[in-house]
Amino acid sequence: MSTLFSPLKIRDLEIPNRIWLSPMCQYSAIDGVPNDWHFMHLGQFAAGKVGLIMTEASGIAPDARSTPLDAGIWNEEQEFAWKKIVNFVHEQGSKIGIQLWHAGQKGSTTTPWQGQGHVSEAQGGWRAVAPSAIAFGDLPAPREISREEIKATIEDYRGSAKRALRAGFDVLEIHGAHGYLIHSFLSPISNKRQDEYGGNFDNRIRFVVEVVQAVREVWPDSHPLFLRTSSHDWVEGGWTGEENAELAEILFHKGVDLIDCSSGGIKSDVSYPVGPGYQVQFSEIVKKRSKVLTCAVGVITEPLQAETIIDLQQADAVMLGREFLRDPHWVFRAAKELNTDIEWPNQYKQGKRKP
Repeated sequence: MSTLFSPLKIRDLEIPNRIWLSPMCQYSAIDGVPNDWHFMHLGQFAAGKVGLIMTEASGIAPDARSTPLDAGIWNEEQEFAWKKIVNFVHEQGSKIGIQLWHAGQKGSTTTPWQGQGHVSEAQGGWRAVAPSAIAFGDLPAPREISREEIKATIEDYRGSAKRALRAGFDVLEIHGAHGYLIHSFLSPISNKRQDEYGGNFDNRIRFVVEVVQAVREVWPDSHPLFLRTSSHDWVEGGWTGEENAELAEILFHKGVDLIDCSSGGIKSDVSYPVGPGYQVQFSEIVKKRSKVLTCAVGVITEPLQAETIIDLQQADAVMLGREFLRDPHWVFRAAKELNTDIEWPNQYKQGKRKP
């Protein structure tokens, strides 16, 4: 069998293959409640036999979102709506995880197709918070988050993890990348604090360590816990791949099972060397320096490319994002190209080409 289609067991969960859906915001929720669009969007990948389906980044509080149209998991109505989607994914034989999120300095904006501009409080937005009052691009400078608010935010993560468990999610991922709140604590570019949450490496990682500890207290030992990181800022003086690997090893001993290795997002005026598999190097660094599992993401588009990443032990799984938007049945194509026979849904079997 192709290694890309081999199962991966993490704690008590067995994921049927190494092809996973990357979290992608849909900007289609009302009051944070996922709806028919989310059911269709995520359900199609379950029907297409994606091994692990990650939801979009989901706010831990109303003012933790990037836009007013982002999904959330801070109340019972959202929890109930997610459960319907979770049940359908499970019926198709796939596993599903939710990504918990606080947008931090990038909070209260419009959607990408509306220009991602600022949404004022008068327009239904909110004042963004961050480790330091440093603006991202043309957005207004956020307010520096207080120690008391840091503690309250950690409790919001804990509460959302409880709701995720009740909704039936298999995996929980903490979003610590792309210039959002956790990442902005990690990076020296955005964290200029003078207290115990800023300055040296140990202080800058304190917030994410405390979030992980709070979540692990309520997320069962049987269930995997992931962390998405921006493994490199691509900015001189920023967060590096070596620091990311050091953090991974620390968090492995705190109960994190897998590092989802993305990059960038801390500043708006950065040029990225985007190309096929350009972030795989960061997954490889983590694997070499830590016991934690890793996932590679970023311009992974071809089945043989994905298979090679697994074969070379550069990552334990791959995530596809935009490529799945272009081809929701990419898994079927990959199976054919890699000469692996997989089960199709009964409703789709008439479309399966014979060997």
